[in-house]
Amino acid sequence: MQETGKHISVRRGHTDEATALAKLHVDVWRATYRDYAPKAAFELLDEKKRRPYWNGALAITEPGRGVWVSMGAESILGVVSIGMSDHPAFEGRAEIEHLYVSLRAQGHGIGKRLLHNAIDESNKAGVRGLGLAVVRQNERAREFYRKMGGVELGSFIDPGPLWRSDNILMAWDFA
Repeated sequence: MQETGKHISVRRGHTDEATALAKLHVDVWRATYRDYAPKAAFELLDEKKRRPYWNGALAITEPGRGVWVSMGAESILGVVSIGMSDHPAFEGRAEIEHLYVSLRAQGHGIGKRLLHNAIDESNKAGVRGLGLAVVRQNERAREFYRKMGGVELGSFIDPGPLWRSDNILMAWDFA
């Protein structure tokens, strides 16, 4: 990656970035879950199906909710989306719904910057904490979140929309 940390910023996502975010989402998801997800999940996930999510998420501007992107000199390098979970495992915490870093930008601190941003935004919004579901087999992500201060609080089965995955709840509590 030629872009260095000094040229990387984090800002709220813009509504015209839904197509780019859908592509980033699908590319990173397919690379990350190629060894974990069933074949049918790969057939169900494409940019056309993900675009409505990103259109809706980008329209949210409430404090502590919405989409933030990490920008390099010319392109989006990563994204984090935050919402409020209605899943009982989250116990009133805000939820990182997605945190993706482009394949070419991984390993350059962008995920850390996005996660710090999500924690800061959620904390400022006054929620009790922040959580995210990470697929149990994704040990690389689990280790990253533990190094970033996340605590594994338990597990639950996520019913989909793509497949029933076994997830670990990672959490950062503020109070």
